[in-house]
Amino acid sequence: MGQGNANQDNIYNKWIIALSVLIPVAVAILFTVKIPGVERLGFLPPIYATINGLTAILLVTAVIQIKKGNRKTHEILMKTAIALSVLFLVMYIAYHMTSDSTPYRGEGSMRILYYFILISHILLSILVIPLVLITYVRALSKRFDKHKKIAKITFPLWLYVAVTGVIVYILISPYYV
Repeated sequence: MGQGNANQDNIYNKWIIALSVLIPVAVAILFTVKIPGVERLGFLPPIYATINGLTAILLVTAVIQIKKGNRKTHEILMKTAIALSVLFLVMYIAYHMTSDSTPYRGEGSMRILYYFILISHILLSILVIPLVLITYVRALSKRFDKHKKIAKITFPLWLYVAVTGVIVYILISPYYV
């Protein structure tokens, strides 16, 4: 690898580390902030749950497309999935800055299942940030061998996060006020 590529990798790596730390910390901080005098954005949860579902569909479709050799279609689908994930994050933060958290009131095994899915969803959503960024950067820099290698890890985790986002919404939605 040439010096130029090494410098570019260092820049990308610094951005990946910064965003991988900054995004979860910002979300955690903003989760505690309530905007006074702003109406509750209660219409957002079904929209961002739908965005999670669309993201899951795009991810699966993108994998199918790359396996068929349709690199350009794969690229468009993946960029769209990233954009939808950013849109989800903005809506999620906006909702929680205008609304109190909704407690889950289910009981028994459903409560255990809900919290297992919720906790794994949250933890993996934090982990998937650097994985998505690294996978994307490797594709951008046309290092497709390394891209493919990490994509095999990123894809199932990102898909799990997207699908469990929908499941969490379905399980909590009866308790929205």
